[in-house]
Amino acid sequence: MRLDRLHLKRRRGRAIIVNSGNANACTGARGLAAATTMATVVAQALAIPVHEVFVGSTGVIGRELPIDRITAGIPTVIAQLSHRSGHQAAQAILTTDLRPKTVAVRAKIGGKLVTIGGIAKGSGMIHPNMATMLAYLTTDAAIAPAALQRALKSAVDQSFNCITVDGDTSTNDTVLCLANGLAKNPPIRQGTSHYRIFERLLVEASEQLALAICRDGEGVTKVVKVVVHGAATATAAKRVASTIATSNLVKTALFGEDANWGRVMGAIGRSGIPIDPDTITVRFDDIVMVRRGMGTGLDAERKIAQVFKRKEFTISVDLGQGRAQAHMWTTDLSYDYVRINASYRS
Repeated sequence: MRLDRLHLKRRRGRAIIVNSGNANACTGARGLAAATTMATVVAQALAIPVHEVFVGSTGVIGRELPIDRITAGIPTVIAQLSHRSGHQAAQAILTTDLRPKTVAVRAKIGGKLVTIGGIAKGSGMIHPNMATMLAYLTTDAAIAPAALQRALKSAVDQSFNCITVDGDTSTNDTVLCLANGLAKNPPIRQGTSHYRIFERLLVEASEQLALAICRDGEGVTKVVKVVVHGAATATAAKRVASTIATSNLVKTALFGEDANWGRVMGAIGRSGIPIDPDTITVRFDDIVMVRRGMGTGLDAERKIAQVFKRKEFTISVDLGQGRAQAHMWTTDLSYDYVRINASYRS
């Protein structure tokens, strides 16, 4: 969001306004003016500076935002604000999503109970880096802005940037985290034990929202974690995990519950990373299907055929080249995905 990037330079935010159904993307100067108007009206209603308001939009690309309808509704929305309206906000920002996505996690930091809450939307066009998804996190932790930015980047890299539904992206994606300090914990700073606790908590919240996006993906019936370890470098591990996770042949096999492990091996081989097949081990959950680059037999195939019937499971690849690792979550590719996207605008 162009406007949000400008406001983020002040490193302070107190309000977020989001609309769904219209992405306000590829709309030129009029689109930027509409976003500015949204922020301005909210700022005036809350008596706060306009740069403390962030704007999000999601939906169809290329259509002008009906800004008069939005500004007319802002006073009503503000009047409905309450401590319990988070679920309503999560519901309001959905597009092709079937379910709202919310999270709340807590931990003691410096003797004080710290909470992180969040909402998200996303269902299709999901792929790193973040793609067509919006996620808004809030916390009552007292934390330095630089520490919060670093923790959020770490959390995003381990969650929202590790999911793929269809290998595609769009024009609109945002993750924001606001902190108000009301927990009254000792201020969290980088390099401290308190920071490590907070970062783990933020990763947990982000992973829960990211997985909720996968589970609610367009036409999705299965969610599979792809773990690659034993790589020479982290980049190599990520490349192999991404190639497996985005392979249409792997994803359609997941949907058809066809335990075709050769498709995983094929994806590994075409990942662009130097591979020695004699060092590769592949597991489906706890079943070893490939050892030293060769299948382990019909009995193992029968067992992994049962694994493929599960709604969620793990594909684990050991490249046998080093100690680096990476992970991604992927989904199957179903008939319904094609149906939904063939008629998205109608």
